[in-house]
Amino acid sequence: MNDQQENTRENGYSVSGGKDSHAETSAGAAGKPIILAVDTSTALLAMALVRGEETLGSVQSMAERNHSVYTVTKLKSLLDDCGVTPEQLGGIAIGRGPGSYTGMRIAVSVGKTLAWVWKKPLIGVSSLEALAFGSMQPGAGAVDWYVPLMDARRGQVYTALFAASENGGWTRLAEDGVRLMKDWVDVLADRVHAAAERSEAPERIWFVGDLSLHEAEALRLQECLGAKPAADGSPASGSDSGNACGTAALCDVRLLPSVMEGRAVAVLGAQRLANGEGDDVHTFVPNYTQLTEAEVKLQAKSREKEGERSGSDR
Repeated sequence: MNDQQENTRENGYSVSGGKDSHAETSAGAAGKPIILAVDTSTALLAMALVRGEETLGSVQSMAERNHSVYTVTKLKSLLDDCGVTPEQLGGIAIGRGPGSYTGMRIAVSVGKTLAWVWKKPLIGVSSLEALAFGSMQPGAGAVDWYVPLMDARRGQVYTALFAASENGGWTRLAEDGVRLMKDWVDVLADRVHAAAERSEAPERIWFVGDLSLHEAEALRLQECLGAKPAADGSPASGSDSGNACGTAALCDVRLLPSVMEGRAVAVLGAQRLANGEGDDVHTFVPNYTQLTEAEVKLQAKSREKEGERSGSDR
């Protein structure tokens, strides 16, 4: 952090950025829209102002029961601290869940109101995708898989699956949904085995997000893939031996506790905006639905059919 940037803590909030920070924009960010991002789907209030690859400022707060109290106030402070006016914004990216039922509604309500009043594009972003994207690690293998986790109680998790490639690619492999963690680990083991038969197995699988209640099941995937966690807690290493789940050691499984980053919401929102995508202010709603695995698959099939019909109409 340079001398022109501020980093303060106030009421449990971490606020980074400053009035002059956005003046130091890199050449690559010049001319790109400034995106305001807000996510309240987890215990952490996450905000950011991002232009291109540069984070102008960000806010993080572990204040689960106070999101409704602080969101608007801290949003205004973030804009003021970075010297950014509503007129300068290119869009508003909102984490739409899944996650905390009450929390999601706060960010969505704020985003809809500001987008309407300021006449700015509204871009919804999957909170699970943002959690995974913000947890991406450098030095990826040919392909790494990311499994974001948010606790959904009774042994369930909000989760999805994404792939990151060494050339910067980012792909969704499974839809957002609520799943029993035990069953989800079995599904992931099967998917790795199937991918290995096509010589497409990932080099590493990262469990990211809220791991506190689900670490044991995540570690079980290591065992299913023949990769035993080291005694010192270092990443698991593969072996050629079989195991109780019937697969060989196909990849490393790594656990990375992480929290939501406003920057990830902003970057994903900027990508949607650049692709000409956005959401209607009047119909935009949080992703409340606790989908079963069957419902997730049904939704995916419906989207595939719609895509096929669209392609045939061209």
